[in-house]
Amino acid sequence: MRWALVKVCLAVTVMVVVAFAVPLGLVIREMARDRAFSNAEREAAAVAPALSITTDRDQLERVVASAGSDAGMAVHIPASGEASAVDLGRQRAADDDIATVRKLGRASTTEVPGGSTLLQPVALSSGEIAVVEVYVPEAEVTNGLTTAWTVLAGVGLALIVGSVAVADRLGVRMVRPAQRLVEGAHELGEGKLGARVPEEGPNELRLAAVAFNSMADQVVQLLANERELAADLSHRLRTPLTVLRLNAASLGDGPAAEQTRAAVAQLEREVDTIIRTAREAKPQTVAAGPGAGCDAAEVVRERMTFWSALAEDEDRKVRVAGVDRPVRIPVARADLAAALDALLGNVFRHTAEGTAFAVDVHNGEDAVIVLVSDAGPGIADPEAAMARGRGSGSAGSTGLGLDIVRRLAESTGGDVRIGSSVLGGTEVRIWIQLDGREPVRRGHRGSVRRRRPGRLVSSFNRPRSLP
Repeated sequence: MRWALVKVCLAVTVMVVVAFAVPLGLVIREMARDRAFSNAEREAAAVAPALSITTDRDQLERVVASAGSDAGMAVHIPASGEASAVDLGRQRAADDDIATVRKLGRASTTEVPGGSTLLQPVALSSGEIAVVEVYVPEAEVTNGLTTAWTVLAGVGLALIVGSVAVADRLGVRMVRPAQRLVEGAHELGEGKLGARVPEEGPNELRLAAVAFNSMADQVVQLLANERELAADLSHRLRTPLTVLRLNAASLGDGPAAEQTRAAVAQLEREVDTIIRTAREAKPQTVAAGPGAGCDAAEVVRERMTFWSALAEDEDRKVRVAGVDRPVRIPVARADLAAALDALLGNVFRHTAEGTAFAVDVHNGEDAVIVLVSDAGPGIADPEAAMARGRGSGSAGSTGLGLDIVRRLAESTGGDVRIGSSVLGGTEVRIWIQLDGREPVRRGHRGSVRRRRPGRLVSSFNRPRSLP
């Protein structure tokens, strides 16, 4: 906007300067020419009285010399009776031009080498017409013209520079509020809720700043209300959790009792984490920095140990692959555990007892894939299942589990895909990008390829059928 305003002002000023400077320069040239010929007319008029009295050569030579113009003046007197023609000074005009002026009886100018001449007719006492020729050099016609044009060009240039400077200042005054508004929008989008913009500048931008600040205040208020609501709802869970903890303590000893108590303890920790996160206004899932993350294989083993007890009770066949070696990923341990619990919880919730499932971890050069497969009925509409809050339509389904998985993958530059597994049911593929690189290009199912076409990094096979 700033440079556009400067360009418009520059174009307008240049057109105005040209529109006035060119005609004014021509007028100055005509004025210089008129001044030169006016001086010539005065010199010719100084000789005219003497010609009306006498035509004697000697007397006329003294008159011309006294006028101080003998070098550029000539007098042409025609022959009359016994008197012969008299020509004083250097003749520059053509004879035809002199004869024409004598015949017409009015002054005239004619071009000659090096300048122009003024031919002024003068009536003699004998009735004849003499012609006074005054030479006007070209230098006299253009005398002072260069200086005048230089001053005129300087004034025009000063006007152009001044207008550009004024337009630039006006542009800055208009652009700065707009830049502050853009910066404030970027800061607010980055999560800096204290971002505000000064309410100054032109009226339109000032109103935009007022609207932006009002919107930012409302966003802060809405987020505060949401955090308070999340904290309050989470706090309400403490009472039933306390009852569960007391009941779990009375179960006595045994693997099932220990797992129940461990699950209740973990649930209490999760609720406490939600409350603290809501109170501190910090997101639950943040991108891990360099060197941060967890061992995906260890987390998978831990969560599968937890879910295997329930799988055994429901007579489900379980297989885990790819967890025999450490697999580092740039994801927080708690986030990966929450994503696995969401997917495995969906398997137990939406498939019949006895349905087999598997978890496979594939470690590539620039990505890690976690596959959760089952032998259930599958998902008819994967896109609807990925939509936050829709769920499957069954009791207890909110659709937030898959959204938690999606946000975890996308925080690393990866994504989540839902398809059909070789077990006959659903396969959820979590694509986790390593080292903060750009998202890789997906090739065939189960393969990872770089963005550069044709170069294969590694190939991941589907999980084998369960025994």
